[in-house]
Amino acid sequence: TGGNLALEGFTAPKLLWLRQNEPNNYARLSTLLLAKDYVRYRLTGEIATELSDAAGTMLLDIRNLCWSAEALQMLSLSNEILPRIVGSTEISGQVTKSVAHMLGLPEGVPVIGGGADNAAGAVGSGVVRPGVVQSSIGTSGVILMPTEKPGFDSKMRLHTFCHSVVGQWYMMGVILSAGNALKWMRDILSPEGNYSYELLIDEAKKIPPGSEGLLFLPYLAGERTPHNDSSARGVFFGLHLGHNRAHMIRSVMEGVCFALRDSLDLMRPFIGGEPKIRAIGGGARSSLWCQMQADVFDSPVVTLTENNGPAYGAAAMAAVGAGVYGNIGDIMDQWISTSLERDPDPTNTRKYNELHEQYVQLYRSVKPRFDQS
Repeated sequence: TGGNLALEGFTAPKLLWLRQNEPNNYARLSTLLLAKDYVRYRLTGEIATELSDAAGTMLLDIRNLCWSAEALQMLSLSNEILPRIVGSTEISGQVTKSVAHMLGLPEGVPVIGGGADNAAGAVGSGVVRPGVVQSSIGTSGVILMPTEKPGFDSKMRLHTFCHSVVGQWYMMGVILSAGNALKWMRDILSPEGNYSYELLIDEAKKIPPGSEGLLFLPYLAGERTPHNDSSARGVFFGLHLGHNRAHMIRSVMEGVCFALRDSLDLMRPFIGGEPKIRAIGGGARSSLWCQMQADVFDSPVVTLTENNGPAYGAAAMAAVGAGVYGNIGDIMDQWISTSLERDPDPTNTRKYNELHEQYVQLYRSVKPRFDQS
């Protein structure tokens, strides 16, 4: 019923680890709250969570939008430790008198449900309707797509969670090293930290698409989507005497785009048409990386007038919860505007299609070595 593989980062596996390894601390457990829900408790005295974060616990029935009796029974957990569930734009409590005095706020300020980080980020970038896809290059990388019903990849390579938009879910693929891979490259080239990303990318611009045959697997911290392989590692493949540091920089950027494409390709059967891709995160500030995404994805990529984040999405949820706007879709139509659209270059796309196939085959070839290390 949880709709996702039991990965280490989800709440239920952590809870089972606590029960097995720290039974004394587990015995002290009264109520299970996520980080933002503890803040809610301190502000309002109310114990609650909301659907998008609850979906990441592996204890939620994401189809029926309630705690899963089946999961609780299977894991021998009591539903008494679980908070009530509210909607992301639903008022979950009011700021208490003592907290209001401490923070200088009016007593009774409403506190709404809120959202998980990626759900709030999707709202903040206007990814609130099916067919609109978010491509985020930050420390990690995310491809996220809203759906009108829960969608599941047959091999469970993608995540499926409840959206912060009423009546929607989203499918998501995550890569663990995106902007962090470029940071790793920068730190190698400039341990003193005086070499900017702009200089790095200016070097990469001088190299033709495909980095003259140099491929990079960005699995520096293992990989989640689509491999779920904690043993995976970064690889440069195809180095020769004609390559220099600029080739390596561009290859890192291309490898991140290939890794994101793996997730997008898994989502395409659920999109039902050409995806409308919005680039956000630090990578969206690079015209080269945005064009590279368009070429690798073979889809137009737009950026936002302002690079909004999860806090912007949380503010939108609060505006709806307070009754200022009717729903998330209405508010995002007014709050979000797109700027430049980059269309894929057919010549580059043909090149990247060939290289992406080599990229996929490269992982399959070296995976046995990862498993042995």
